[in-house]
Amino acid sequence: MRLRNIKGADERILADPYTIQTDGTDGADFKGRWNREYFHNDHPIHIEIGMGKGQFITTLAQQNPNINYIGIEKYSSVLIRAIDKREELALDNLLFMRMDAEEITDYFEPGEVGRIYLNFSDPWPKDRHAKRRLTSTTFLSRYDQILQRDGVVEFKTDNRPLFDFSLEQLQEVGWHADYVSYHLHENGPAADNIMTEYEQKFYALGNPICKFRAHR
Repeated sequence: MRLRNIKGADERILADPYTIQTDGTDGADFKGRWNREYFHNDHPIHIEIGMGKGQFITTLAQQNPNINYIGIEKYSSVLIRAIDKREELALDNLLFMRMDAEEITDYFEPGEVGRIYLNFSDPWPKDRHAKRRLTSTTFLSRYDQILQRDGVVEFKTDNRPLFDFSLEQLQEVGWHADYVSYHLHENGPAADNIMTEYEQKFYALGNPICKFRAHR
């Protein structure tokens, strides 16, 4: 997908008080400090990796004020859209990070995260890029390091080959899927489901949306 460069995006992101800057920082400055120093409470921490324009996570934060949310996105041209949404809302339980998901274990300590959301992640269709997929065993091992003992990963995609691959990866590392759907909205919009921008588009086209919820 070609991302359109947005003039001034980097400068706005650097100035945004709700976006944690990671460039040139030591991850140890963040580990174990999110609640105490950034959210100033002891609420559960949930993160979305690859949050896109932020519709999903901003809606979650609005609906669940007693959960702390962190949206992670590496592309400035996309993150800036989430910042725009964030500025329209009076939320004290939502922060953003501009970083690559490969670095996630540098910024969260073991057991610090309660839930991880993965929505319409890049499928990396070539076999040689399989390890880059956010549901590969490589990434599942990273999630294993930061999730609480009863922590959960939720994944949604319209890409059936990626979904099948992801289920296989869960089995390979001994994770358990307690919910699996190959057509989440078969009978209309699923209850208690928050749609992303992509999901709304694909739903309107009648494309099946796949989802699983898994734990270790």
